[in-house]
Amino acid sequence: MKDFKTILFAVDFSQSSDYAFQFALSLAKKYDARLLIIHVINEPVDLRGFYVPHISFEKLEQEIEEGARKMMEKFCRTQIKDYSKYETFIVPGIPYDEVIKKAEEQSADLIIMGTHGRTGLDHVLFGSTAEKVVRKSSIPVMTIRFSE
Repeated sequence: MKDFKTILFAVDFSQSSDYAFQFALSLAKKYDARLLIIHVINEPVDLRGFYVPHISFEKLEQEIEEGARKMMEKFCRTQIKDYSKYETFIVPGIPYDEVIKKAEEQSADLIIMGTHGRTGLDHVLFGSTAEKVVRKSSIPVMTIRFSE
């Protein structure tokens, strides 16, 4: 089996992310790999032309990013007890695109993501970031399905 030197884990702070992260962390420990944890802030919908009281778009974006940073800190504090070879990234953009871009930039050997396992209408309406990463990435992708 290939040694993994760098593993990228995409987190959306859902239960499926928490569950999948345990696989990413155990692989990182096994191979003593760099563990890169990325959260993508979905580009906010452009609301210009609609009445949105008392808040500027810059302020809204800052607050969303600050909220994501706090969630990332909490995630790392609760999920990572005894591993120090990790880095975190919070980036704006289209989730599947940014995950692949960061994995390529950092020369990741593997991308790991949780998936909700949605089917039918849910899948059609919400799409699947994991599916798009699997289809478009040249880097191997491991998806971990979470079912409640």
